[in-house]
Amino acid sequence: VQLQASGGGLVQAGGSLRLSCAASGNIFSFRRMGWYRQAPGKQRELVATLLSDGSTNYGESVKGRSTISRDNNAKNTVYLEMSSPKPEDTAVHYCSVAVGGVVYWGQGTQVTVSS
Repeated sequence: VQLQASGGGLVQAGGSLRLSCAASGNIFSFRRMGWYRQAPGKQRELVATLLSDGSTNYGESVKGRSTISRDNNAKNTVYLEMSSPKPEDTAVHYCSVAVGGVVYWGQGTQVTVSS
């Protein structure tokens, strides 16, 4: 399984952000798909996860302004939409898929939020 994240870049605070992560390979029986991020000098933290039963979980810092979803057609793409991004959301955002007992990571996409 390979993951390709996209959609990062420079965004204005208070705007909107949409990240995509396309997976190649068989993820039909995935256990968890998710987004994590790591800011300079900080540990990697949870942004959002989507479990195979459809339930979602969000990190406290993004709860209420972020939505994780999966492409309804292709089923191999996971999205992260964030409204009103803040400068503290600046970080490298990574997508991840847990399938077949293995956790796969994408290469990360930089998100920079300007005030």
